[in-house]
Amino acid sequence: MDLIARLRAGLPGEAILTDPDVTGSYAHDMASFCEAGTPAVVVLPRTVEQVQHIMRTATELRVPVVPQGARTGLSGAANASDGCLVLSLVKMDRIIEINPVDRIAVVEPGVINAVLSRAVNAHGLYYPPDPSSWEECSIGGNIGTASGGLCCVKYGVTAEYVLGLDVVLADGRLLTTGRRTAKGVAGYDLTRLFVGSEGSLGIVVRAVLALKPEPPGQLALAAEFPSTAAACEAVCEIMARGHAPSLLELMDRTSIRAVNDMAQMGLPDSTEALLLAAFDTPDPAADLAAVGKLCTAAGATEVVPAETAAESDLLLQARRLTLTALERVKSATMIDDVCVPRSRLAEMLDGTAAIAEKYGLTIGVCAHAGDGNTHPTVCFDAADPDESRRARESFDDIMALGLHLGGTITGEHGVGVLKKEWLARELGPVGVELQRGIKDVFDPLGILNPGKLF
Repeated sequence: MDLIARLRAGLPGEAILTDPDVTGSYAHDMASFCEAGTPAVVVLPRTVEQVQHIMRTATELRVPVVPQGARTGLSGAANASDGCLVLSLVKMDRIIEINPVDRIAVVEPGVINAVLSRAVNAHGLYYPPDPSSWEECSIGGNIGTASGGLCCVKYGVTAEYVLGLDVVLADGRLLTTGRRTAKGVAGYDLTRLFVGSEGSLGIVVRAVLALKPEPPGQLALAAEFPSTAAACEAVCEIMARGHAPSLLELMDRTSIRAVNDMAQMGLPDSTEALLLAAFDTPDPAADLAAVGKLCTAAGATEVVPAETAAESDLLLQARRLTLTALERVKSATMIDDVCVPRSRLAEMLDGTAAIAEKYGLTIGVCAHAGDGNTHPTVCFDAADPDESRRARESFDDIMALGLHLGGTITGEHGVGVLKKEWLARELGPVGVELQRGIKDVFDPLGILNPGKLF
């Protein structure tokens, strides 16, 4: 019996896609420079039992399986390989439970981040991880790549909110990890192991997520600086003085000018860096005043605090428009995701500017400055082979710079195909050997998302 026939034995017909014109649309995520193959079939299960049937079939026939969420990723982690079975989890999109007493939500992997966020808000609760693609990205994908977001400086990343998981293993067995309780340290932390594993260890089919009380509305300020060094000094002072902003973002000159060109934001051409800070504390105006003083002391030429939520949204608009504005500069972009210690942030930004000059490219940087997580965006003409080559080389130089500064090659986008060579450099041979050993325990046949990570 062939693959399709075996799948049909346990799946409804509409859950199996074989038309090449349709399956081809599932071949890749949003990353550039990542190879993608041609899937043999795409399956869209709705139940745990259907996922188990899929994995048993794949194991019996030794068919590689590529798990997918909403495919908003930026590392090629969801890219198909030739002849693979693409397992799309977008139809498993139920919010099973929201529990205000235990402060948890139980969800399926296809739930969209923004849908969950709004649902828990209705109960006076808050799910903090907020990737920039939150209106499109799925919780399963967020778990697979350990996603972050703008508010992580105060609230942390996805890994800190995943309490427990139901996971279908490569052979079809169902594993339950973690807990529903506020505390729990029984055995190895398998839950945390799956977070960020990019579908290489198992298929997440249910997640227990921690929630927080919904915070007060935030107020923001914008501070303009004559240099990135001055803006980064302000970041260091803000964190060193014990402030807890709900958002602390930085835009470099290239990003500012791209946004100005697109949206006429009115920022002065002399602005080399824009720092955006926000607080959702009981007295955000007082916190903004204190941070404003630190910005001025660090050399800010202008500090503009908001007095209302509407004014805050207006100030933050420039940051939200950054990627869209940079995408207008050239026909293609490569978005890097290098995280460095906050104390080395200025060196990272200045080094990236030097790399842009070296390769004759436009590279704009926006950063979750409070985390030291930078997103250098390389703009290039995909139809120009030489420019494409320079873009890829500059991308590698940026990662090398991050490691040199004591950082990591990815803070929130994951490794996928794009950065697997660099993962080996960051982990070292012993680290790679142990991680491959873990992979072999969960996936001895190597059928789960092959070619990713290692």
